[in-house]
Amino acid sequence: MSAPDNESDYEDDGYDFADDDREFDDEALVWQLLLLINPGDEDTALQQFGRFREAREEGGGGDVADQVQEIIDWTSGYLVDWKDTETFIDAIAQLAARWNLRVDWGVEDPGDEDFLAGTDVPELMARAYDRLREHGYTLWNRDTGGDAYAGWIALRRDDENMQAVCAALGIDIRPGSDAF
Repeated sequence: MSAPDNESDYEDDGYDFADDDREFDDEALVWQLLLLINPGDEDTALQQFGRFREAREEGGGGDVADQVQEIIDWTSGYLVDWKDTETFIDAIAQLAARWNLRVDWGVEDPGDEDFLAGTDVPELMARAYDRLREHGYTLWNRDTGGDAYAGWIALRRDDENMQAVCAALGIDIRPGSDAF
């Protein structure tokens, strides 16, 4: 499988997507998004892009954000129920481990029932956002339009590009410090 044929792969040539006013098709934009949420792991981005193309070819039209979520879930992104604090902690731990990071939740055992009952996903998201920023990453969340939280982690230096790519795709995102 080969990467899409476009010149917007800013990782290779210092390209700044955020300052470009050209229009890109959804495939080129999804490729950029996958590169952003898989920093340093083009193989994973390429595999996910292949799944995206396959879904599109099989008539999988619809909301791009949902399509992307399906191909990245638990590898490069998270999707959790609004009250499922335990799964949120597990998902962020798995995503952060890709870069050998561990999020400090402020307690010795983040799986403790009392801790989980005394917090919520937005509070945990804000903690994870702060801890990841210390290591040069940004936790993002996107508007799911429902009772769930979803998003991904990307390099902090790519914040402007992330916002530009998501805006062009019609995906409403915010930093994890400001949950939907």
